[in-house]
Amino acid sequence: MEQTVPPGSSGNNDAPKGKKEASFAAELWDWIKTIAIAFAIMLLLNMFVFNLSMVKGESMEPTLTASERLFINKIGYRFGDPRHGDVIVLKDPSDGPDKKEFLVKRIVGVPGDTVEVKGHILYVNGKAQKEEYTDVPIEDPDYGPVTVEEGHYFVMGDNRHFQKSKDSRKFGTVERSEIVGKAEFIFWPLSEIKGL
Repeated sequence: MEQTVPPGSSGNNDAPKGKKEASFAAELWDWIKTIAIAFAIMLLLNMFVFNLSMVKGESMEPTLTASERLFINKIGYRFGDPRHGDVIVLKDPSDGPDKKEFLVKRIVGVPGDTVEVKGHILYVNGKAQKEEYTDVPIEDPDYGPVTVEEGHYFVMGDNRHFQKSKDSRKFGTVERSEIVGKAEFIFWPLSEIKGL
């Protein structure tokens, strides 16, 4: 049967132009809301849960090298205490022209520990430490002994070459409130992905 088209009709079923524009505006608004919500969620996660950080300098070599990217767990220490061997990001507690915003270091002493560097070896509570993450004995002068206060941590860089790490031997122990989070793993470059 042959179909007829009423007079004045274009013969197609397209919605009127006004409805199309309203539909486009509604869809655009939905996209804007979705992007804004996603951005807000990422911002909150970045503030309270995790952070992505780039290594600068050489104080953590050979474990970490400049320009590697780290995943920082910012929430883990809300449920447990920092431990020996943790690689952490902390606010730089030092003063002076070489002050940075953040540092990456390794915890070698927790509250109550006695830390000492003697004869190029790190001692914790009188026991020589086996530090498989370093590549040379400590080349800096002897240090300590010092006892780590409650709520504080003693940190060192893995680079034990002479004067290559600014750490607790220079600025003292670190308050827990200055610790931003634990570096969990390297995520970039892909060839260097590994846990810490």
